[in-house]
Amino acid sequence: MQFSKVTACLLAVGSSVALAQSGDRDWTGEAELGVLVTSGNTEETNINGRLGMVHEVARWRNLLELRTLYSKADGETTAERYATSAETNLKFNQRQYLFLRGAYDDQRFSGYDFQSSATTGYGNRVWELGERSFLDLSVGGGYRFNKLKEPDEDGSRDEEEAIVRLAAQFDYAFSDNALFRQKLGSEIGLDENNVITQSETSLQATVVNDLSMKVAFRVKDVSDAPAGNENTDTETSLSLLYGF
Repeated sequence: MQFSKVTACLLAVGSSVALAQSGDRDWTGEAELGVLVTSGNTEETNINGRLGMVHEVARWRNLLELRTLYSKADGETTAERYATSAETNLKFNQRQYLFLRGAYDDQRFSGYDFQSSATTGYGNRVWELGERSFLDLSVGGGYRFNKLKEPDEDGSRDEEEAIVRLAAQFDYAFSDNALFRQKLGSEIGLDENNVITQSETSLQATVVNDLSMKVAFRVKDVSDAPAGNENTDTETSLSLLYGF
């Protein structure tokens, strides 16, 4: 995908922020952008963008995340990813909820055309301290459908199976200006036993008002990756984050 499409994606993120600011105040969120351009002995461009939004009312909580990553070195694209997830929670009380979640991931150089899943299950905020520190755990089941770039040994490009999903999010506010976050999600295949796990460890600190600096380390592991591909991808990023 061309660099201009990455730019269009980032402009869409900015438009969404403006819309949320002028619209329903039940929406909150954060927009994240990191850009690194080097020249000289090595010509390299790295861009990562993210939009995360939360809509919360008495009985319902809705979450949306859009993420993009683009990297180019010496005229060759080295990484490219577009991912989105959406989740809705039906809250029984302040801690317990049912969730329905869908996710789509288009990651170049992964051996897949795309990966997708739909899951539902139960979640619980098992620990909470103030407004910004908590631990959420959830468990559920659903269905996964992935499309391979190349046919497997059976001549098929489709991977589909029932899955179990386990997930956790731990937020801890050191102060009003510093937040540690650990997110972990694992989808376990019940047929082929392929386990796809994603983790993000991050630390963000306020620079001024609603603007923060964020450093993050992300890991994606596919236990049974397509032939010729590594099982584990990692990503380290430094970006600006705007909360609204």
